[in-house]
Amino acid sequence: MPRVLLLLPSSTYRTHDFLEAAAAIGAEVVVGSDHRPALLEERALRIDLARPEAAAAAIAAYASERPLDAVVAVDDQATQAAAAAAAVLGLRHNAPQAVAASRDKARTRELLSAAGLLSPRFATFDASADPEPIAETIAYPCVVKPIDLSGSRGVIRADDPPSFAVAFRRVAAIVRSPELCPPDGEPQRILVEDFVPGREVALEALLRGGGLEVLAIFDKPDPLDGPFFEETLYVTPSRLPPHERDAVVAAVRGATAALGLSEGPIHAEARLNARGVWVLEVAARSIGGLCSRTLRFGLGVTLEELILRHAAGLPIASLERERAASGVLMLPIRRAGTLREVRGRERAAAVPGIAGVTITIPPGGQLVPLPEGDRYLGFVFARADTPGEVEGALRAAQACLEVVVEGTAGS
Repeated sequence: MPRVLLLLPSSTYRTHDFLEAAAAIGAEVVVGSDHRPALLEERALRIDLARPEAAAAAIAAYASERPLDAVVAVDDQATQAAAAAAAVLGLRHNAPQAVAASRDKARTRELLSAAGLLSPRFATFDASADPEPIAETIAYPCVVKPIDLSGSRGVIRADDPPSFAVAFRRVAAIVRSPELCPPDGEPQRILVEDFVPGREVALEALLRGGGLEVLAIFDKPDPLDGPFFEETLYVTPSRLPPHERDAVVAAVRGATAALGLSEGPIHAEARLNARGVWVLEVAARSIGGLCSRTLRFGLGVTLEELILRHAAGLPIASLERERAASGVLMLPIRRAGTLREVRGRERAAAVPGIAGVTITIPPGGQLVPLPEGDRYLGFVFARADTPGEVEGALRAAQACLEVVVEGTAGS
């Protein structure tokens, strides 16, 4: 029985899915987290995910008494701690410097550009800088974003100097918040880069010995042009023509090589336009939220099971995705306030092709829209014969839902 350490940030959606996957492969699970999950008290290791070296030392001390066969990061916040621990223990994983580069959007830009890949012009600034003089030096439109956050948090488009100053101050407030900037932390930086127009896709893959094995390419049918970049629809298989799908794969393969990533899951975002494929980012982890529930491989194997099998050195029967089209709607948060209820869930679930409706914020929970927010209201899943049918089902289900915030109905 392999013993697997799952590194679980407190904000993750994915504890249940990874625990189910571990049970499916017969693995013993140990949980490492910045909090101690009540249901896993006896198998929990309290570690500080924000300090990778300290986390690695704590994990190594634990493993000296109970050896580990794999260390797996469940979400972005845990990837650097997992890489550091795996390096100390000699386990299969990406090198810590490669994971650090993938987490740093400015370093990613540098490495991709040096490798000859399409990459937007960029500059970084201290979050405490005055945006007014900077605004006069920027080409527009541009995108202002934190160096290392995910899920479109803090990402804002600016089209002129006045909107740039507003966006910069807003992003600065996010990255300098106590939650993200401890008193003894390094100065926070902000990335400013050219806006890249075009159709956006996501690619899910598994790296094995440096080789990129594609698991799925997702179309994002809704345009992501700003001012904020809230993702909604993911649909697979992609409806891009074969030569464009091949171009996306080639660009992501080049990006993983440029970053030095070699083992484990990756989630990449890319845009296509007349100049070619622009890789926006490559994360050293699998797709976020509950979106992995859209994917099944071989005879019903989940993405989480593939990840754990690879990390523990167990055989993988098939990486071929199921034949049916599938997709997910990440329910956006449109307004701030207290959630009272989500109406119409039964009608949404009854739409042909809908496979599930999950609301992840309970009644009474606080809703915070992007760019400050970091959570979705919930997820709607669909399966059908074609990508078009999946998209249609998801849009029909969304039309059934009504979100009641602070006693006022709104969708």
